Amino acid sequence: MNYRMALWVVAGLSVLCFGGSFFAQYVLGLNPCVLCIAERVLVILTGLIALVAALCPNRLLLERSANAILISLAALAGFGVSLYQIYIQHLPLWKQPSCGAPWTFRLRQAPLFDWYEPIIRGTGNCGQVQRLLGVPLPVWSALFFAFIVVWVWGWWWKTRAHKNK
Repeated sequence: MNYRMALWVVAGLSVLCFGGSFFAQYVLGLNPCVLCIAERVLVILTGLIALVAALCPNRLLLERSANAILISLAALAGFGVSLYQIYIQHLPLWKQPSCGAPWTFRLRQAPLFDWYEPIIRGTGNCGQVQRLLGVPLPVWSALFFAFIVVWVWGWWWKTRAHKNK
């Protein structure tokens, strides 16, 4: 496998993660909160950056480095949101901060709202622990984002000396 293929794996995993979030919401009935939706948007962003990066030649170390940095920035932002949600979920109920208004309420007057409304629909409480296979959802997100960073930089390290791979 070369670096470009590793980027295709990131894009594919992002699609699976994104699809899993829709499955959890629309089939399993898990209501996403504002932070869950922010994580979902960052999964999409990570996947889109990986897709664009996979379409680049990636012959030079500079290209691979720039792509790894851009993917890592999106993934680290998602990791940070996940950790914050895990922190909130471990606070006592009376200390949990409000998540704020749902994204659908905030953005309902924005252009093309009907197109992306299913992605940002949700009104759940950020402190409510919802589990999938016994694991809280923000933990799944944190694991995904951490894996992406390790995967991308692992492949960067492996291909750093190769000019044409």
